[in-house]
Amino acid sequence: MPRRLHPVELDFAESAPVRLVFTGDVSASPEAVYRALAEDVTDWPAWFDAVSSAVPTRDGAGRDVRLKGGIFFGETVMATDPHERYAYRVDTTNAPGLRALLEEWVVTPTAQGSRVRWTFAVDGPAPVRVLVRLSRAGLGTSFRRAIRRLDRRLARSATS
Repeated sequence: MPRRLHPVELDFAESAPVRLVFTGDVSASPEAVYRALAEDVTDWPAWFDAVSSAVPTRDGAGRDVRLKGGIFFGETVMATDPHERYAYRVDTTNAPGLRALLEEWVVTPTAQGSRVRWTFAVDGPAPVRVLVRLSRAGLGTSFRRAIRRLDRRLARSATS
């Protein structure tokens, strides 16, 4: 049964007790990357392996996301800065122990395309914070794989 988490604000991306930050480069423009992140929500499973479904809710003000393995997130979109930033907080989840979770995706232009920075900001009791820190390598691998797949996907759509 989903539990309600603390309703954090955008500054939680900088102040959370646990912050995992990952970056990756793609050859696509910031506009194309932002569109994939914030506008083509239902396509997330095509490039982010961990996601089994992502559905916009409340006319785009929220998302319902299911991960492989059965974890569910009911989210509120917190920032949609076109071509720059997409952020959302988790309001409800069936993941045990979490108190608060916010994810922020920042896209910046580079000479070769775009740099994507993903911040995974979490609060929970000490065992949850330790577990999230221990998950850094796995989350990093998942992020890098997702960015490579997104890069290939966007390159294909640019040539179509």
